[in-house]
Amino acid sequence: MPEITHRRGGELLQGVFRILRQAPDGMRKQDVLARLPSEVAPTDFESTEYPKRPGVRRYEKIVQFMTIGPVKAGWMLKAKGHWTLTDAGRKALEQYPDPERFTREAARLYRVWAAAQAEPPDGQDEAPVDLEVETTPAASAFEDAEGAAWDEINAHLASMDPYEFQRLVAGLLRGMSFHVAWVAPPGPDQGLDLVAYPDPLGVREPAIKVAVRRRAQKGDVKDVREFLAQLHGSDVGIFVALAGFTKPAEDLARAEQRKIRLLDLTRLFDLWVEHYAKVPEEHRRLLPLRPVWFLAPSEP
Repeated sequence: MPEITHRRGGELLQGVFRILRQAPDGMRKQDVLARLPSEVAPTDFESTEYPKRPGVRRYEKIVQFMTIGPVKAGWMLKAKGHWTLTDAGRKALEQYPDPERFTREAARLYRVWAAAQAEPPDGQDEAPVDLEVETTPAASAFEDAEGAAWDEINAHLASMDPYEFQRLVAGLLRGMSFHVAWVAPPGPDQGLDLVAYPDPLGVREPAIKVAVRRRAQKGDVKDVREFLAQLHGSDVGIFVALAGFTKPAEDLARAEQRKIRLLDLTRLFDLWVEHYAKVPEEHRRLLPLRPVWFLAPSEP
């Protein structure tokens, strides 16, 4: 069987990194893989399909397999079918322009990680890399399924009526044992959508004030400043933005002395999963979930 050398693996990885370098917020895995052939053309071998898996081309699966080392090395992140380059990954791309050195450094850092986990490294540094990925389908299948599920959840929330999305956030607060005292009625946006308290009467501090934005644009500095104007005394502000926030907006929130927390879609969903069992049934119907069990892969 043809082998993927360290040099070839490095060429593929560096192509992935160059694509991700242009996307500070990361990209969907399938978008990266769709763009990669124009950056690093597949070889004849990589263009073939697996004999036992008709319709599955080697090229994309080899790339997915090659990213295991860089993830463990801290050069890139994978979450919910989303790939992101870290600062260490950007530095590595500049520091190791030679593809083979690039791959070997990732392999070295992977072995450091494996040693810290008390797990034997499963790679070889001096021999070519054998990547007949059909023998290790678990990680790829898990990542594909996770990405597809996340895309469906994202699309569901993005198409949700803004007031339904507001109700979903209210349900999450109730699932987290807060008492929602006020929900903004339909009408002009006044910058505040929910008010909750730690107790039913609302006599205990702090008051939890929430802004909810389902729009496609990221929350910016202006949005955060307008929300901060709603906070007084010991109030805690929670700003939920489905599209996330710009970096300046995040920097402003971190520097602010008043207590404010920014929740993007990922953080909101993680909290929803964590408290799902306690979310009232009427709110659970807004984003119903059902776990599907996979064999846990040893790689991300």
